[in-house]
Amino acid sequence: MSSRWCLPRIVAHRCGGALAPENTLAGLRVAAALGCGGVEFDVQASADGRAVVIHDERLDRTTDRVGPVVGLTAAELAICDAGIRHHPAFAGEHVPRLAEVAALCRSLGLVANVELKCNDDEGEAMARLVAPQVAECWRGAKVPPLISSFSEAALACAALVAADLPRALLVEAVPADWRGRLSRLGCIALHCHVDALEEALVRDVHGAGFRIAAYTVNDPAHAARWFALGVDALFSDRPELLLAHNPAASGGPP
Repeated sequence: MSSRWCLPRIVAHRCGGALAPENTLAGLRVAAALGCGGVEFDVQASADGRAVVIHDERLDRTTDRVGPVVGLTAAELAICDAGIRHHPAFAGEHVPRLAEVAALCRSLGLVANVELKCNDDEGEAMARLVAPQVAECWRGAKVPPLISSFSEAALACAALVAADLPRALLVEAVPADWRGRLSRLGCIALHCHVDALEEALVRDVHGAGFRIAAYTVNDPAHAARWFALGVDALFSDRPELLLAHNPAASGGPP
């Protein structure tokens, strides 16, 4: 299996899981305090072409503003409150730039899974703009970030503009031709919805020389089962529960 695999077994989904406002610097600090070795977060482009960390295309659900993310500059996004909707204790958390998140990940020793949030129509343009920024933010890092995306166009472009960064294909349902897709895109891993996991799939993915991870697993018993069957990593909104029942999973990649 690929020696470029970098994720620990338990990865905090959207930075800190359910314990912090998603995709924020506060989330990174919570994940590190819990003992997580890795975090996943979503990246889009601002109106001025800067990589920013936020999941939705619109601000409405997670911030005190409304409207599309792409309509604001990185500076304008930085004054949106991305914490208050989660809990008043997090009021003032902003929509961070990728550079801020990368710096804090490196400072805290967190491995990053950077998801390029786009559809296939936007994939090439998104990757051409954002993937080089990811590479620059982790330049010289001992452990590189892993780039993932549902967009095959984004991954194909990332392979050209940030070739040194490992990549993973995100899917909900696993396509029959997953081997060909991973090989064509130069990916090292398949990331699938947990409902798509099967013991035979784990065995086949490993047999083909790839890694496999699943999202989103919050039940410790389910996590223990999949770890026993060889799944390489699980993304979780409740990493503290998984870590409490799988303490050996807080370290580096399997």
